[in-house]
Amino acid sequence: MDYYNIGKIVNTQGLKGEVRVMSITDFPEQRFQPGNVVYAFFKDNHSEELVIDNVRKHKNFILLHFEGKPTINDVEYLKTSNLKISSEQQNNTELAPGEYFYHQIIGLDVYDIDDNYIGKIKDIMSLGPNDVWVVERQDKEDLLLPKISQVIKNVNLDNSIVTVEVPGGLDDED
Repeated sequence: MDYYNIGKIVNTQGLKGEVRVMSITDFPEQRFQPGNVVYAFFKDNHSEELVIDNVRKHKNFILLHFEGKPTINDVEYLKTSNLKISSEQQNNTELAPGEYFYHQIIGLDVYDIDDNYIGKIKDIMSLGPNDVWVVERQDKEDLLLPKISQVIKNVNLDNSIVTVEVPGGLDDED
């Protein structure tokens, strides 16, 4: 079964078994709900299934409480684990046109509108109003492309290709 990252437990919060989560999902309201199952993956690659029973926001974090974990001592070991969902859970999420899951975009080949190969998408950064797609290029610095309609012209998942129009000034190499 495949699993997808939705967050990282960065610390505990208080004494009543809450953990502080840095969300890395576009759908925090859907992923972090009471009753939802998440999986904590640890550095040694073992995992544990957890059921969320309470959620609240605090500053830039999501605070989660899990069933059967009433104290800080019950959740201390979860620190630095990655929270993931199964591929089946993700497949239940409906996307609007033009929306994609990160794992669908990372690894796609990038071409400009003149069909010149630019590179391969290696990462996505969430920086506020829009994501930035990081394109790894051979013998050049990475190219940072904002996910806006003026730049990202077409995403073809079937052929693993993204067509872009790189505005002047965005690429320091030109």
